[in-house]
Amino acid sequence: MAKPGILGRSSMPRSNEGMRLVFSAVIGIMLGYLFGISFPTVNITKLHFPSSIVSYIEDRNSGITTQTLLNHAWTSANSHKKNNSDSKSDEIPKIYVTSNPKGAERLPPGIVVSETDLYPRRLWGEPSEDLTIQPKYLVTFTVGIAQKANIDAAVKKFSENFTIMLFHYDGRTTEWDEFEWSKRAIHVSVSKQTKWWYAKRFLHPDVVARYDYIFIWDEDLGVQHFNAEEYIKLVRKHGLEISQPGLEPDRGLTWQMTKRRGDREVHKVTEERPGWCSDPHLPPCAAFVEIMATVFSRDAWRCVWHMIQNDLIHGWGLDFALRKCVEPAHEKIGVVDAQWIVHQGVPSLGNQGKSENGRAPWEGVRGRCRKEWGIFQARLADAEKKYYLDQGITPPNSTSV
Repeated sequence: MAKPGILGRSSMPRSNEGMRLVFSAVIGIMLGYLFGISFPTVNITKLHFPSSIVSYIEDRNSGITTQTLLNHAWTSANSHKKNNSDSKSDEIPKIYVTSNPKGAERLPPGIVVSETDLYPRRLWGEPSEDLTIQPKYLVTFTVGIAQKANIDAAVKKFSENFTIMLFHYDGRTTEWDEFEWSKRAIHVSVSKQTKWWYAKRFLHPDVVARYDYIFIWDEDLGVQHFNAEEYIKLVRKHGLEISQPGLEPDRGLTWQMTKRRGDREVHKVTEERPGWCSDPHLPPCAAFVEIMATVFSRDAWRCVWHMIQNDLIHGWGLDFALRKCVEPAHEKIGVVDAQWIVHQGVPSLGNQGKSENGRAPWEGVRGRCRKEWGIFQARLADAEKKYYLDQGITPPNSTSV
């Protein structure tokens, strides 16, 4: 009898205690609610962080604290909310601008910067005062240290209106610091790559959009008879969108089209070997320059960049296809005779190849060049054929009905 009595007496206080806890919680909630609605909303922009936190997140160089930046951001947000006070928070219009660049549709157009540039900037001062001059042209050389003297001579033919950019295929960049101009140049170093590999990855049209003309040159060019500013004048005068300087006839000449004419400023057509030109307006007798010292207008380069293949790094065959980027090509592609160069034919990049089966490194590189030419021709022909068929058009030169 004692045990049931003990259990019964102990259960009553526990039940009463539970009820008191529930009652206290309800009262607390009600008081909290009444207390909360009795005061105005706390403005987060008026909050002040403890000094220890502020000092931790302070930018010691600028003196601007994260608190200041947050205050500015919250002030802007509250202002926007006030202007939309008649609408519910979930009805605030979202930004979505279909005419913005892909991926930037959720940004207001006024903040979108779709292009960039290669102009170096200072780490101090007013951003608007960074550039004392904005070069209008870009020249790139793909280089190895063995051609250092030759590149130094070439760069000196380009005025301050040119941004100088060196692509280093041998990984050696610091040795160039002996030249004053090198300290202002842009250096990109990736081992054993060609100029078209660099161009595809670092000369996107939206990156070089500030330049009227883009020179993409080899390292083994003699420039004794060349002046870049005079070259630009002739290119503009004759309306050339894609061009190159004439080549000294006695050295490094492959095509008659690129041979310098001594009696004119510019030429756009030539006579090649018999049977090589079925159409006088097509390569190699017109609408043709080589890829060793090519110069592109901004608009032409935007097209050519898209035609460069990621895996076909030597660019062989590209020179025969450049005509597809300008119209009419036989009038807008030409050779500038009055500003001419010498192709020295130094196999520097070729020697970066790998010796296999007793063959010299350059032989493997040359074999790859020829292979790429065939691959590029096939890809271009297949792409054009597919386009015409998709449009329901009989492809040109097709024998099908």
